[in-house]
Amino acid sequence: MTSDTNSDSVTPAARAGEFLLGGDLPVRRLGFGAMRLPAGTFQGPVRDPETGIAVLRRAVELGVNHIDTAWFYRREGVVANELIRAALAPYADDLVIATKVGPLLGSDGIPSGEAGPARLRGLVEDNLRTLGVDRLDLVYLRVGGMGAPGGASVADRFAALAELRAEGLIRHLGVSNVDAAQLAEARAIAPVVAVQNNFHVHDRGDVELMARCEKDGIAFVPFFPLGGGHRPIDATALATVTARHGATTAQVALAWLLASSPALLAIPGTGSLDHLEENMAAGRIRLTADDLAVLGD
Repeated sequence: MTSDTNSDSVTPAARAGEFLLGGDLPVRRLGFGAMRLPAGTFQGPVRDPETGIAVLRRAVELGVNHIDTAWFYRREGVVANELIRAALAPYADDLVIATKVGPLLGSDGIPSGEAGPARLRGLVEDNLRTLGVDRLDLVYLRVGGMGAPGGASVADRFAALAELRAEGLIRHLGVSNVDAAQLAEARAIAPVVAVQNNFHVHDRGDVELMARCEKDGIAFVPFFPLGGGHRPIDATALATVTARHGATTAQVALAWLLASSPALLAIPGTGSLDHLEENMAAGRIRLTADDLAVLGD
């Protein structure tokens, strides 16, 4: 944890504190998700790559050292990994880039298919090439498409990634969109340092899984921390707390996530410089017990 997270000399992201990912990678708990850099949605209009590059550079200036991306974050030739490389390479020694493999894009641009074990090597190699690195810091096996977690074995696919880790292409492994049984199945094959599941102030279905991760030293990393358009954050439900802190709805929603567990890493994503500044300012908010009671904690 940063020694003085409220000091004016501390960057906005650093105010949220740190987590030791995998036991050897210190990351700030307020990071950045790259999904919205190529487009606002998977089928939305492509965004200006130069804006994406500016957003990434500003994120690092604001103290972000944990960037979450994926092989399938791409739209009409604009690829999130390539933007990261253009903006930030050569990478700072403390920058941690996490990526995801598993989903395959359909002709409509939606990640609707899933790669089998034999296909994963090629996806990992594409991440290595587009990011311009010899080893990936963290690779998640993303399972289940856009459906709810559970119901399918992850063993064969996770074992394929474990082989790539043994070869030195991957430093750490994670799993995404999984239930407790799938997490246990993966951990029986190789160490899991992070779980990335849907979780936010209005969707707390994985609170027990988050507690398990915290107990076992595993990072819990919500995707769609602000609802992701699937279940937008209800501003009315947060209005009392936003007024107390002079904050926005997004800032309080992020502050709630950071308060929910010391193992939680928030990775809000945006393609806007203004929204980036707003999100990073959430690191200054310290919710009180009364705030958490109002929010239902």
